[in-house]
Amino acid sequence: MATTTSAPEAILEAVGGPENIVSLTRCATRLRFQLNDASVVDKDTVEKIPGVMGAVPQGGDRYQIIIGGAVQSVYDEIMNLPAMKNGGGSPSNADVKAAARAKARGKNAFVDAFFEYLSDSFRPLLPVLLGTSLIIAGEAVCEAFGLIDTHAAVKPASLTFVDAMFRSVFYFLPIMVAYNASNKLRIDPWVGTAIMAALLTPNYLALSDPSITSGVTCTVNETLGTDMCTANVFGITMQLNDYGGQVFVPLIMVAILAPIYKGLTRIISPNLQMVFVPFLSFVIMMPITAFLLGPLGIWLGTALGTGLAWLNNTAPIVFAIIIPLLYPFLVPLGLHWPLNALMLANINNLGYDFIQGPMGTWNFACFGATAAVLAISIREKDNEMRQTASGALAAGLFGGISEPSLYGIHLRFKRIYPRMLVGCAVGGLIVGLGGGVNASTFAFTSLLTIPIFSPMALYAIAIAGAFFTAFILILVSDYRTPEQKAEARAAAGGVVEASPEETAADLALEEAAKAATEPKPALVAGAVTELVSPVRGTVVPLAEVADPVFSGGAVGQGAGIEPSEQQIVVVAPAAGTVVVAPDSGHAYGINLDSGVEVLIHVGLDTVEMEGKGFEVLVKQGDRVEAGQELARVDRAAVEQAGHPLTTPILITNTAAFASVETIASGEVAPGDPLLRITA
Repeated sequence: MATTTSAPEAILEAVGGPENIVSLTRCATRLRFQLNDASVVDKDTVEKIPGVMGAVPQGGDRYQIIIGGAVQSVYDEIMNLPAMKNGGGSPSNADVKAAARAKARGKNAFVDAFFEYLSDSFRPLLPVLLGTSLIIAGEAVCEAFGLIDTHAAVKPASLTFVDAMFRSVFYFLPIMVAYNASNKLRIDPWVGTAIMAALLTPNYLALSDPSITSGVTCTVNETLGTDMCTANVFGITMQLNDYGGQVFVPLIMVAILAPIYKGLTRIISPNLQMVFVPFLSFVIMMPITAFLLGPLGIWLGTALGTGLAWLNNTAPIVFAIIIPLLYPFLVPLGLHWPLNALMLANINNLGYDFIQGPMGTWNFACFGATAAVLAISIREKDNEMRQTASGALAAGLFGGISEPSLYGIHLRFKRIYPRMLVGCAVGGLIVGLGGGVNASTFAFTSLLTIPIFSPMALYAIAIAGAFFTAFILILVSDYRTPEQKAEARAAAGGVVEASPEETAADLALEEAAKAATEPKPALVAGAVTELVSPVRGTVVPLAEVADPVFSGGAVGQGAGIEPSEQQIVVVAPAAGTVVVAPDSGHAYGINLDSGVEVLIHVGLDTVEMEGKGFEVLVKQGDRVEAGQELARVDRAAVEQAGHPLTTPILITNTAAFASVETIASGEVAPGDPLLRITA
């Protein structure tokens, strides 16, 4: 009987099954996986799954699969699969957290974390921003036909209510960003929310009312035309701002709050944390935010806005061309979020934004390229690409979302980008020659939001120019190289003769695959392998280790050791490759040449020490030999931090063996037999 695997099941299988998934989240267009081992994912296999627009490996073991507008339903279907519900060998929650903490990041860890922080603070808000932008577009359409006047001094109650429907999102945006940012940094999101909300209360706003507060002084920013006021609070000058719509302030505030909050949880008794951690967080952070971080965020946004406004006013053509040419490179890297934040700051400070108009030309050049790919796929009866391109084009033209086009098509075919950039330049040039385009609110640049731009006619001409330039260039020259076209014809049933180089490469791959299928020594049926101790100390049965994740065998079978040295030395039990070696130094994962995968976890909950007292001597990817030092650990530092020194030695691929037995008892030294592993 033939069976058909659904797309959600195929995706789950392609990423290594539920046992390989540390966590799964989604954004507006993508499934975002944190995997135990991303190397098992084959990009080409994933991209052939119906409904998948592209696959994007990330740093470490993070992986993104592009779905487009149907991401919510695909996510729900994956989460509802029996394999996911039953766990499918998935680790426990505690193990999931430990694995995520233990993963070493890439060389650009700080940069990765920074842009991930920005992205994850904004991403959950995309649906509400998109929804409100359509309400604004509806108002703009009605005003264009003379049905309403949104600038009237006195508005009808109905129009005022409609304004409230979308202004709620933009005015309280800093509160929403604070909540998401707090979640991202793993602190109580309501604490961050409450601190930011304090600056939006009527009580704070009343500080700038001269009838209530004396000694208020104001200055004017000539470039932006905005007021900046100060007042005396507790004998200190406080800069007063309307923080409605601000995004830099909550991002900075939560970044400072997080270490303070986590520090308080370490020094305050668990029985008192519910009351005193929020209380002290408020007492510390509310004044710091009002006096320092709030003004800093305003200054940062004002400075960046002033610089861009100066460039827009001084050289509008240059500005209008640079913005759309930058975006195709910023979006794939997640670097466009700071510009989005500037757009929101401009709207808050000026009442309009001058970045979104040129940016819109990039979006429509992107959609024009996708439309050309769709036309070619229809002409050549390429059903797979037709499905991908049609979904991406619909998401773009009506949702203003470029990621399905970008990840699903453009980044896969190198001929698209140069032609698309010409469309970006043409659209930007039209905007610049026309004197610029302003947006009355933040919106996704789609066909539905054209009325919010002014002058609307100039914007419509610019995006049409960008769209059709990219469309014609790609339609005429194709989006594929000759080799890719030949491959497509072969997949459709044609015959293409392989070159000698391709034949040699295929033979080499076959040899490599054959070698890969030969089992390693410890995995040969019936083989018995002895693993030696990596530290000096007293053997403890794994069941007696004071951590249910380890003692329960969720990570793997093995043994524990109570180290006996003052300066604990951790060595490699055998030759292999280091796959886990975080900066915290608390855990080391080694894939031994024999086929055994071992995890050495120095102490319990020592990840919380953040590397204090740990001297890390290896890094992820290093080759190590038997007896080579991995780390030196200061016993006194661990004891002072209050963490047990019990060190579990675990075989993480226990499922590959018939048994894992502890053969040592009492005192052991590095090199003494500890475990017997039978295949």
